[in-house]
Amino acid sequence: MTSIVSALYPICRLFLAARGRVLLLGALLSALTVLAGIALLGLSGWFITATSLAGLTATAITFDVFAPSAGIRLLAILRTAARYGERVTTHDATLGMLAALRENLFRGWAAPSAATMLMRRPAKLLFRLTADVDALDSLYLRVLVPAAIAIVSGLAVSIALMLLSVPFGLLAGLWLLAAGLGIPIIAGRLALEPARQRAHAIEALRSRTVDLVAGQTELVMAGRLQAQCTAIAAADRRLAEADDRLNRIESGVTVSFGLASAALLSGTLLTVTSLAERGIIDAPLAALGLLMALAALEPFAALRRGALELGRTVLAARRLSPRLVQTAHPSAHLTPPDGVAVRVSGVSARYDGAAVASLEDITLSLALGEHLAVIGPSGGGKSTLFAVLAGELAIEHGVVETAPATMLTQRTELFQDSLRDNLRLAAPDADDERLYMALADAGLLEDVLSLPNGLETRLGEGGLGLSGGQSRRVALARLFLRDTPIWLLDEPTEALDRETGRDVMQRIAGRSSGRSLVIATHIRREAEIADRIVVLEKGRIVATARRGETEFDAELTRLRQD
Repeated sequence: MTSIVSALYPICRLFLAARGRVLLLGALLSALTVLAGIALLGLSGWFITATSLAGLTATAITFDVFAPSAGIRLLAILRTAARYGERVTTHDATLGMLAALRENLFRGWAAPSAATMLMRRPAKLLFRLTADVDALDSLYLRVLVPAAIAIVSGLAVSIALMLLSVPFGLLAGLWLLAAGLGIPIIAGRLALEPARQRAHAIEALRSRTVDLVAGQTELVMAGRLQAQCTAIAAADRRLAEADDRLNRIESGVTVSFGLASAALLSGTLLTVTSLAERGIIDAPLAALGLLMALAALEPFAALRRGALELGRTVLAARRLSPRLVQTAHPSAHLTPPDGVAVRVSGVSARYDGAAVASLEDITLSLALGEHLAVIGPSGGGKSTLFAVLAGELAIEHGVVETAPATMLTQRTELFQDSLRDNLRLAAPDADDERLYMALADAGLLEDVLSLPNGLETRLGEGGLGLSGGQSRRVALARLFLRDTPIWLLDEPTEALDRETGRDVMQRIAGRSSGRSLVIATHIRREAEIADRIVVLEKGRIVATARRGETEFDAELTRLRQD
């Protein structure tokens, strides 16, 4: 139980901070709805019984039918209004909480190394943002609110029954709390493991099915198609087994609540009959007590769904809690002094789980407006240096000072959306005139103007509909839309033909006046615009050369021509 509370505590704290008042209002309206329903049933039973008895005696003339009927109408209207308000409030609060949770998770994943880790397993990121976040709506709607309502209604029914008989009211209240809370608690503990198994099975089933659909050709060529189908069938079998166990637990909960309700009704019937025979209460009060007992366990039965989903909720909370943040992350880098774009002092860094550091004691500085090319063999540490400068990888020790920077990676990330919205990822407030200017500087304006829909042209997934060179120019236009002092260019013309690559580099050089460039490259045309070359090998700087020096020309000569 302690582990469950510790897993749910960060989520509850975030929910209260985000929508605390609305959550409380929703719980109060839910309690009011249940209490009004119980009171309505009890009062209706009393009124019907009292009216029937009054009709059989001479008291029919003096019997007041107006006050009870007015009370019944009031309770009916109150219950309807409270139910409407409860539905609106609780669902609005839940959607607001989940939105706040997603925003908080994005901030948590923006921390150094988190985004890189998730990029290796994008299915994991998708599952966290969908299934795991959605699982947490049960925490408020099916666990916290029903539990609070059940306790309040149980106390209210106990107090009402104590007006008939104090010992019976106390015993009824104890039975309600023991059975009404005990059954869901036991069911929740029994459902923890199958609920976790179900969540893992669904995640495995989805990811393996996606791998089968997306990688059919590769699986056939490798002779692994049947093995993948077998893995999907195994995940589906585990899912079916978990569903079967949960269904059996749910059936047990239903039977248990039925037996508990029958025991309470039987005890209430025997008690009110005995009290009526001794003249302590009359028949209408006996009917009121019996009907209130009939409705008393209904709020506790609402905990059934939450108990069955508790394992899934706890699992989601445990997986999401490590990435939750209560405040924005401080900047990963310090601000450099005036006239300096980048200053790295004694920096070492390594990826999670790596035995050897990818960067070791790197010291480097770059003046504003200076262009730097970082070269070296594959695995030498160029991408790691860029990840450090971009704030995507945390350093082990040292100091990193950088001005605001924009990074152009080797991959061009385009989305299934309009060309305009793909460009606006870099500058959300940019108008069409500014977009056209960026496209012109990237050498893509004529191609866009020739399209029937211009900026409204819809791109397919991954930029489908554009050639490789056009996609790269879209990425280049986005870079131009980012007005930052530093551009980090990770092999910006890789996989482009010579003519297109040289054109792209000329356009970058033309737009980089007064701006600092850091270029990781193996190609001569990318390093030719640099003022200085740094050679990285095995995570260390082994050589530095400035333009005009013999070593600078020698390093250029060693680079690939195309």
